Order: sequence, then C-alpha cells, then structure tokens
Amino acid sequence: MIHERMPPGTEETRHYHERARQFFFVLSGVATMEIAGQTVELHPLEGIEVPPGVPHQMQNRSTQSLEFLVISQPFAQGDRVIVPIFQSEKA
Repeated sequence: MIHERMPPGTEETRHYHERARQFFFVLSGVATMEIAGQTVELHPLEGIEVPPGVPHQMQNRSTQSLEFLVISQPFAQGDRVIVPIFQSEKA
C-alpha cells in the first residue's frame, strides 16, 4: 500500500500495468481518474479498481491537495507501461 499526495493541477502519466491490479482510495480532496477512456470523479472515502492492462491516469484538477491510498497486487513497481498521447487526444 502506498500513501500518495498530489498538489493541485497535477497528474500522473497515462499508463497501465501488465500484471498489477490496483485499488485507489481517496482520503481527502477530489480525484479525477481517467480509466479506459472514461473519466470518473472520486471524493473522500470513494475508491476505484483498475484491472491489469487497463490504461489509467490519476489527476488532481481541483485547487486543493489530493491525498489517496494505492493498493497494488502484485506490487506494481517495474510493471508500468506508458501509454502515448495521440494527436487526436491533444485537442
């Protein structure tokens, strides 16, 4: 389990994990999770599961800090595959 904090206006790099299944649980702030092309907003005490192979990106679009837990099984270190941003997504 990893305890993470994201400042306002920041985001992770879009990626997926070949083996790891992850669960994100928001402690404070508002998270925006892009998962498989869909956008989900998560508030405190809400969470979302991300299966292996599914592209996702955690974002903090708010003006407040975001604090959340990430549980990965198996451990996700070294299992991250970056998903390129295509021209059609930049608009």
